[in-house]
Amino acid sequence: MASNIELNDSDLNDILINVLSQNRQSVIGLFRNEPGSWGNLAGQGVVACRDHLGRGLTDTERRLVWDRLWWWINQLKIGLISGDEESSG
Repeated sequence: MASNIELNDSDLNDILINVLSQNRQSVIGLFRNEPGSWGNLAGQGVVACRDHLGRGLTDTERRLVWDRLWWWINQLKIGLISGDEESSG
């Protein structure tokens, strides 16, 4: 039975922040350019959204998950750079 539930921005952000929090080693690996890190995070994001919706994701939804996940990763990079500069002063 297919679900008509859709991903909204708030839920998607919460899900992906949780994915990043639970997969810190992969985030660090991504920052270090370690092979497989992005694939693991992307897969975890899709699985978490699928579980939330109770159905598989459409191609468009999957691409949205990857895009938003990449955005959050870049926010972490910016935050880490800013955080390091502030804490050393």
